[in-house]
Amino acid sequence: MKLLGALLLALSALCMTRSASAQMYDPRYPVCMHAYGSLIGDRMDCIFASLDQCQAAAMGLPATCLINPYYAPRSVRPYR
Repeated sequence: MKLLGALLLALSALCMTRSASAQMYDPRYPVCMHAYGSLIGDRMDCIFASLDQCQAAAMGLPATCLINPYYAPRSVRPYR
């Protein structure tokens, strides 16, 4: 009986968990800030237009500014 209860408990815990979602880099911005630490958690914020802007926001935080590897610049259409 204890085995059945443990099995049901494990099965219900498994059904209640969500699948992990991968963090996405925002391809609209060329610079990301990787913030880490026990107080702010571990996250990647891709909301910066320049390294200077990112470094100003990261000042005083346990963070690093990185070039966004998924940045896709908009293509400029020629004027007709």
